[in-house]
Amino acid sequence: MQRRGAELKLIVQIPCHNEAATLSAVVAGIPRTIAGVDRVEVLVIDDGSTDGTAEIARAAGADHVVQNVGRLGLARSFRRGLDTALRLGADIIVNTDGDHQYDGASIPALIRPILDRSADVVVGDRNPGDAAAFSPMKRRLQRMGSAVVSTLSGLKIGDAVSGFRAYSREAAMGTIVHSPFSYTTETLVQAGHRGLVVASVPIRTNAVTRPSRLARSMTVFLRKQAITILRSYLLYRPLRVFGTLGLVVSAIGAIPIARFLFFWATGDGDGHVQSLVLGSTLIMLGYGTLLIALLSDTVATNRRLLEATLERIRHVEYALSARDAPAATPSADAGDAPPAGRADASHAA
Repeated sequence: MQRRGAELKLIVQIPCHNEAATLSAVVAGIPRTIAGVDRVEVLVIDDGSTDGTAEIARAAGADHVVQNVGRLGLARSFRRGLDTALRLGADIIVNTDGDHQYDGASIPALIRPILDRSADVVVGDRNPGDAAAFSPMKRRLQRMGSAVVSTLSGLKIGDAVSGFRAYSREAAMGTIVHSPFSYTTETLVQAGHRGLVVASVPIRTNAVTRPSRLARSMTVFLRKQAITILRSYLLYRPLRVFGTLGLVVSAIGAIPIARFLFFWATGDGDGHVQSLVLGSTLIMLGYGTLLIALLSDTVATNRRLLEATLERIRHVEYALSARDAPAATPSADAGDAPPAGRADASHAA
């Protein structure tokens, strides 16, 4: 994890949008001395704020501030933060929210499994199923959602939508965010597919300062999360999804065909031709779905090769950035390069 001859650096990244009211408290709550870590730095990603969030971040002591001209959204700001932290030489990256929901004092416990080399990714568990701050309906939905993500990812996750997480440098290198909505569930499905070790640790939370701004309502949030989870699973398990669907449709189609053959064998087949037509149609649909499964698996294999190539490129790029660090400033996401005129700002505390 630690690069040879270098100090172990932890960077805490904070994606923000109009968090002027709470950001100072978030930055102040981040411990700057942690056992096993040589240096702790704070990186704020200001996602097009209009309330002076970037200036407050600098005044509060953030070591680095990256500003998006225009709003990119939480998922892209998260990925941009990872890229910037890696270029700055981070060995461990912690992501937290700017609304002061998560207690910075939990960071040492959050990164401990990575320091001990027992995990690649660590998720801060708020114990949402029993959280008094959540309504009964939200607690049930949180439990159900975490169970679904755990099943699809092959991981045991108690709080799948927690944004308080720690990544080793290697885990962050291969993390790719496709969804423009949120990174939380998608990156867990991806981590499970990549064979990463993901741990959960209990964390402390602060009093709620404002309602979530990620979606307009719980219904919208659930719909977007469901689409994100389904899309992520289809990206990494297309053969299983479409193959199972194709076999099920074909098996259902075999039932009316068997019915027709039974009546045909008994000399009464003329009155049951509709069973033959229905069964044949379903079997053809099943066959077409199986072909889609094979084609999708081929595409997924090619995508995995491209992702592996991108990870190797990142290794080279970030190694060069670390070598030239004294003269470097944070740059834009390599996968989402900003147009001319979009600037990043770096501030040393």
